[in-house]
Amino acid sequence: MKYFVSLALLVLFMSCKEEAKTPEYAVLNGQISNPVNDKVTISGGDLKEEITLNTDGSFTDTLSINSPGIYTLVHGREMTNIYLKNGQDLKFSLDTQNFDASLKYEGTGSKENNYLAEKMVLTDSIIYKNSQEFYSMDENAYAAKLNDIENLHKGRLNAIEDLDEHFLQTESKNLVFDKYSYLQNYERNHRYFSKNNDFKVSDNFIPAELKNMEFNDADSYQNSQAYKQMAYSSVMNEIFETLGDNYQTASVEQLRTLDSVQIPALRNDAIGYIGAVVMSPGNPNMKEVHDYFQSLVTNEELKTKLENNYNKFKGLTKGNPSPQFVDYENHKGGTMSLADLKGKYVYIDVWATWCGPCKKEIPSLKEVEKKYHGKNIEFVSTSIDKASDHGKWVEMVKSENLGGTQLFADNDWNSKFVKEYAIEGIPRFILVDPQGNIVSADAPRPSNPKLVEMFDGLGI
Repeated sequence: MKYFVSLALLVLFMSCKEEAKTPEYAVLNGQISNPVNDKVTISGGDLKEEITLNTDGSFTDTLSINSPGIYTLVHGREMTNIYLKNGQDLKFSLDTQNFDASLKYEGTGSKENNYLAEKMVLTDSIIYKNSQEFYSMDENAYAAKLNDIENLHKGRLNAIEDLDEHFLQTESKNLVFDKYSYLQNYERNHRYFSKNNDFKVSDNFIPAELKNMEFNDADSYQNSQAYKQMAYSSVMNEIFETLGDNYQTASVEQLRTLDSVQIPALRNDAIGYIGAVVMSPGNPNMKEVHDYFQSLVTNEELKTKLENNYNKFKGLTKGNPSPQFVDYENHKGGTMSLADLKGKYVYIDVWATWCGPCKKEIPSLKEVEKKYHGKNIEFVSTSIDKASDHGKWVEMVKSENLGGTQLFADNDWNSKFVKEYAIEGIPRFILVDPQGNIVSADAPRPSNPKLVEMFDGLGI
């Protein structure tokens, strides 16, 4: 009988031990003084959580952390690193009027996070408040200063007892990546702060480990902003070097760098950016590029975004009937519709008086108009200024002596023509053929020599 009682107690004990497992979430409590809005966002890896503050600036939330590591906490325009793992019961407080210096943590995980908060304050005081002096140092002094900074943080890290082992290993690697990032950025920053545009670092300034670094560490990509920046720049530089000036006609073969990217999050980030550049209705390879991106992307939100953009653009490819504008105000008097110009090529410039890049194209546009004066092409500039800025448009057309046909859209960004052409940024240039069909929904800018090549290729 005693045997069975003992066995029952053992089973009960084991059950209790099992129930004491680490929770599959972290508890985060915050108190923000002088909040600038009612939101806090925590993101990194596959985590993206938007938390609503209470009226007193406080909040409590539970976060399911799939991978322990360093995440980003954002409030308004300020951000800080925060180390999170399941099982934490972490409290923090800050005042937005002195964000970094006021940030303090309590509870489970506070040692790691107070270290990160103090690291940010120290980095700001050593580097960012003295950027001119810091980046103007010569190579030897700069490298020595970086070693001093690394040793300072190592000393602080090693002086803290009972740190989380994963955090200790992660931050030890991060200190090396921080130093490598500053070394990599030295040449550019030294040129700027020393006003020496011809400066070049010596051959042995960049260590061999950095020159030969292969960016294949997914954990470091999440946990180190320095590593992430270096990895991302490496991939994007290679892609744009391959593309050159041909991003408007980018093909899958020119994007094959993505095949060798071993970090899924890095590949997603690269595709998220490059997709916005090369996924254009003016790109004859758009469908193939879209299919290629979809085969590589692992983030469902990005997959949906790419799919939505493709569906939005596919009706705007070459040969499709152009969307129409109807009865737009003509600066010379009366109104004009796109249908009035049938029988001519129409080069449409969508712009606004407040748009700097738009105004930068004006001299080139005048030159192209002059070159094709009397040819079978109409140059139409369509302003999407708000109705309240109508007077500014009238005056700028006069003061800049703008040529071609100058029109004013009927409802700025909400004009049917603008929406149907999926225009989300300006300047945007469109070429329509004499039959009213699209030649390019994203034609080269006037400053781009490829525009004249396109016109001449069409026999205009």
